[in-house]
Amino acid sequence: MTLALERFDVDGLGERRLSAVRRLVAAGGRGLWLAPIVAALAVTTLYPTVFLIALSLSKSSLGSPFRAFVGLDQFGRVLTDPVFLAAIGRSIVYGFVGSALQLVAGFAIALLFSSLITGGRLLVSLVLLPLMTPPVMVGVAWKLILAPAGGLLNGWLLAAGIIEAPISFLGTGGWAWLSIGLADFWQWTPFIVILCFAALTTLPDGVIEASVIDGANARQRLIHIILPALAAPLASIFVLKLIIAFKLFDLVYVLTFGGPGFDTTNAGFAIWKHGLQEFDVAQAAAETLIYAVVIGLVTLPVVKLHAALERWDT
Repeated sequence: MTLALERFDVDGLGERRLSAVRRLVAAGGRGLWLAPIVAALAVTTLYPTVFLIALSLSKSSLGSPFRAFVGLDQFGRVLTDPVFLAAIGRSIVYGFVGSALQLVAGFAIALLFSSLITGGRLLVSLVLLPLMTPPVMVGVAWKLILAPAGGLLNGWLLAAGIIEAPISFLGTGGWAWLSIGLADFWQWTPFIVILCFAALTTLPDGVIEASVIDGANARQRLIHIILPALAAPLASIFVLKLIIAFKLFDLVYVLTFGGPGFDTTNAGFAIWKHGLQEFDVAQAAAETLIYAVVIGLVTLPVVKLHAALERWDT
């Protein structure tokens, strides 16, 4: 009896040890699967960030980096530069206003497509065309359309008698930003349409049909059923488009080159200009880090709202 109990205890201990070993092996296997991802993130994110910090703390040019350690002098220059601070302000305003308008328009178009009995998915596929066009080509096309001499838009407005003389859409500050926004709207609204259309397909048909039977009209279904159900996905789409808008550079470069004056110089263009045109990569690095912090701060409330909506949705 005693020997049997001892044997039982030994066998039980062995099984427990074997289970622990299996758990360790399983955990190690998961770690091995994650190792390439961690390594890729370290190379593509950690190294550039450390390099940027090192550049921002030094006196560096494009051809001669790390000539001397200057501490926080570059950050002091950037934070007292009215041109760059104004550029950050333009980026923030354009990001929020442009993203909000594109979300409203994209959701409305997606709602229209989803209401079609046939052809909705085909139309969604067709609106992909602007999204597949390279941004530089989008800028060139819109620059030709908006040109004061021979431009398609000025030609139409003159022919219709709406204007008496061509408008320099890209030569005046207000019109220039509207022109950039129009080109950006044309390219990125299809992206919003696709995401919103996908979100609309997740709505249960039974709920919509029941509301129709109960006598709810289209406006009531939108306000009381569709929007509350899709609040979290729409917030996700807005955050994604906001990040894309904060990175705007190519359209500014092609359409206005930051002008007239500094009227359309946003943060991305200012960083490029200081780093790759004036070769002051140290200042550009400091500007990049400051802009990243600003983006994090201004998007934090939106991200928190998105998290709150997701918790409410569940």
